[in-house]
Amino acid sequence: METPTQTAEHIESMTEFLVSHYSDQLRDIALSSDPKLHYPLFLEFAELVDDNPHLARLVYSSPEQYLRLFDDSALLAHKIALEHMKKFESKTGIEKRFIHVRVNTSGSPLERSSDTFPSIGRVRVKHRGILLMLKGTVIRSGAVKMYEGERMFRCRKCKHMFPLFPELESINSIVKPPFCPSQRSKSCEGTNFDPVDDTVTRHDYQEIKIQENTQVLGVGVIPRSILVVLKDDLVDNVKAGADDVVVSGILTSKWSHDLKDVRCDLEPMVIANHVRRTNELKSEIDISDELIEKFKNFWSHFKDTPLKGRNAILRGICPQVVGLFTVKLAVALTLIGGVQHVDASGTKVRGESHLLLIGDPGTGKSQFLKFAAKLSNRAVITTGLGSTSAGLTVTAVKDGGEWMLEAGALVLADGGLCCIDEFDSMREHDRATIHEAMEQQSISVAKAGLVTTLSTKTIVFGATNPKGQYDPDQSLSVNTALSGPLLSRFDIVLVLLDTKNPEWDKVVSSHILAEVQIEEGRYVDDLTMIWPLPMLQRYHRCVHNSYKLFSSEMTYAFDHDRYRYIQFVKGNFRPVLSKEAEEIISSYYRLQRRSSTHNAARTTVRMLESLIRLAQAHARLMFRNEVTRLDAITAILCIESSMTISAIVDSMGNALHSNFSEEPDQEYGKQETLILEKLRGYDIY
Repeated sequence: METPTQTAEHIESMTEFLVSHYSDQLRDIALSSDPKLHYPLFLEFAELVDDNPHLARLVYSSPEQYLRLFDDSALLAHKIALEHMKKFESKTGIEKRFIHVRVNTSGSPLERSSDTFPSIGRVRVKHRGILLMLKGTVIRSGAVKMYEGERMFRCRKCKHMFPLFPELESINSIVKPPFCPSQRSKSCEGTNFDPVDDTVTRHDYQEIKIQENTQVLGVGVIPRSILVVLKDDLVDNVKAGADDVVVSGILTSKWSHDLKDVRCDLEPMVIANHVRRTNELKSEIDISDELIEKFKNFWSHFKDTPLKGRNAILRGICPQVVGLFTVKLAVALTLIGGVQHVDASGTKVRGESHLLLIGDPGTGKSQFLKFAAKLSNRAVITTGLGSTSAGLTVTAVKDGGEWMLEAGALVLADGGLCCIDEFDSMREHDRATIHEAMEQQSISVAKAGLVTTLSTKTIVFGATNPKGQYDPDQSLSVNTALSGPLLSRFDIVLVLLDTKNPEWDKVVSSHILAEVQIEEGRYVDDLTMIWPLPMLQRYHRCVHNSYKLFSSEMTYAFDHDRYRYIQFVKGNFRPVLSKEAEEIISSYYRLQRRSSTHNAARTTVRMLESLIRLAQAHARLMFRNEVTRLDAITAILCIESSMTISAIVDSMGNALHSNFSEEPDQEYGKQETLILEKLRGYDIY
């Protein structure tokens, strides 16, 4: 145990470090108006390691003691900042009572060690008592409660006053010491203590549960979860199902709830010191300025033949499946997506596209689902037979007498991709639950007295088999047994029919027998050939968050109400439709509404929105900030592939047999001429 002199020296070192490195944050805290709030002071652990390695080692090995000392040091540094402002800036700040140092371990040595940054499933007793990092998805979020953080007690014998803190292991109860803790030359040995009036400090308290990311787990591994306790300024900052987080904190445990005929165990629990959301900051996918410049050079190389460059990217999608150009284009446009916008009435129109593959067995539907999940930075894969309405949306669970909502597949895939294989195996009432999630991008819940709305801003990628033998003369609803309202929510519906085609069979058999394997990293330097998966992931991340391509200007503003920095992005990339593209899309939509009789489920106003989204996605794929005639025609060709009955282009053929053209720009010219002639022939364009 440290002596009072050593403790004072450490507090002095901590105070000097905070004043010298974080004067701006101390100044913002001093200027905040509410003295009763709990304010965070964000500290970079990497800076502490460089400035004072010994102190950093103490914080890592004994965080419970030294993080508390850091909070005391923050109050001293705050007072120094107040005096400096009054003396040199002629400004008067407000003294605060509660400041908590939040240690951000990003970029520090702790992040590179498996001992300090294990997966949730590998947390063991050896990690107890050190500064630990855990990464996972928030799957459950409890109510914000209040608990007694500390209370001063006075010894009846020597009148010594000392603080006592609650023990989370014993359900936040305060345990009195066996004798007086005063460190005088002559021991007091008093055993009776009285609470001191008006010395209770109360804190906000919330329990969340985080779960391992299923994408990084092997087959057959059950994702593990762990309880995380948030206090004060950390509460109510993350949402269940919507947020991926990295938590820095202290591993401890608590007794499980006392239930009849159930063994009482110690459950692992992390007391969070810092919570970092990683929804928009995927550290495993690094995008450097050099890489962005490489993408720009790639498109400069294909300036005269842009579709040839686009096809070089598409060939890297699911390379083990030969051909299927139409499907690969649809997958790329679906994953990139369009732009969400809000109309004059405040109604949001989604920017995410949905894709449904209908095909005979052995046509590669599941392969595309799995590859799309690898491309997306957040993905959930499930099957129709193993999915219920509660598993897809949310489940109400009871924990310790309190009802809470636990996120399902669509909520966990918020901001990413939800792949549902064997879509036809889902029960009808289970399929109906995803209607709201697909169009309104939210789920309204009323379970166990909990009434709320959860965000499901996700892409739905489904695969299904036709009902019996596919009949080209019947509508999609008849062939798939899927309802019209559900089919209308899919932007692209591709039908893959395994028809007899000797030439195609020869191509496929040659590809399989040759056992073509694209070696990882083989064509990283030569992107004109075929793109490997890591490069596709980086490109998808670039065009999906495309402000990095067209504007790197960012500003940070300080929110004094909730005390945190907010990042604003200037010039966010939103492809704008040109006048010509608008006329082409509008003309095609009116033609389909006029001529379609058997495909009413596909030719609703949602088709017009789908055309706009697909055209925007193609512009982003082509690295452009404007939707041109090329993008509008490509979007129409994708929709035409979905129209098995009412297609205006008779030469589209079976999507399963669509192959990459040697001269795609010339081929596109023919298709463009054909579509424009059709539109003019009906006196629409």
